[in-house]
Amino acid sequence: MLTHRHEPPLDPKVLEEAAEWLMRLSESELSDTERAEWECWKVSSPERDRAWNRAQLLQSKLGGLPATLAMSTLDRPSHPDRRRALGKLALLLAAVPTGWGTWKLAQQQQWSADYRTAVGESRELSLADGSRITLNTDSAIDVLFDTRQRLVRLREGEILVQTAPDTAALARPFRVDTGQGRMQALGTQFIVRELQARTHLAVLDGAVRVELAQSTQQAPLIVAAGQRTDFSSHDIGQLTPTDRNASAWTQGMLVVDKMRLADFVSELARYRRGFLRCDPAIAGLRISGAFPVSDTQRTLNMLVQTYPILVSGHLSGYWVTLSPA
Repeated sequence: MLTHRHEPPLDPKVLEEAAEWLMRLSESELSDTERAEWECWKVSSPERDRAWNRAQLLQSKLGGLPATLAMSTLDRPSHPDRRRALGKLALLLAAVPTGWGTWKLAQQQQWSADYRTAVGESRELSLADGSRITLNTDSAIDVLFDTRQRLVRLREGEILVQTAPDTAALARPFRVDTGQGRMQALGTQFIVRELQARTHLAVLDGAVRVELAQSTQQAPLIVAAGQRTDFSSHDIGQLTPTDRNASAWTQGMLVVDKMRLADFVSELARYRRGFLRCDPAIAGLRISGAFPVSDTQRTLNMLVQTYPILVSGHLSGYWVTLSPA
């Protein structure tokens, strides 16, 4: 069984080469000359051999390329759509064996949801009862109002919730569900984000009652305004003060104060397509300031102008690395 858990990351140029060969093989039969060139490429270096092993594993998972990456009609190598498709394919190769399953699941969750946003997009909704929901980048929710409750199901991503008093006679509770538990609003404005099998909750106004999905021993927790916590389906983390800039994303900004560059890059990556990587040599560099998430390239330019950072791009901008200047 192939595994990449302990292997160093592959050179993006090699991944792009593997993506190109995989796409060419999926489009048509290679000539004898092309096939000989391909065979020579595969064995020319250990990195290329690793990259092609990933390509084979990805192909076995997919049973062929997904339709969105099958670019057989774009026979010009410089065609921008083909370049974008190669970038996406190279990113999948970088993430094998988990990348395809994660990408496919995210697509299914996004496109079957009642409301969704694309990467880099935000959206504000007004619900039937007057409550408002703001979806952050790459987020998806379902909304179910019935005679018993007002329910929002967060499938993926992050939302800001501002509840309104129920106009129905029964005064139905307003609840937000994630895979880890249920939050009931108590006259509230709050932020919910699902990340790495944990739900992150920050209460801006009022209070929120948290009930875990699978714990029968953990009593429900009331989180008051100015507090935040995170929880899994079995345990609730400590209460800490809410970051005063927690809702800055609703204004299109990422506001940080002495944040590690590695953590900053992880946050910024949510707002752009592709792969954004931080060299471990500068991972601990502390970043402060207000940065626009609607223009991530401008944010990267701001970092270069302010800090000893060099930004280099590959795969038509799909793969970007921050390294020491």
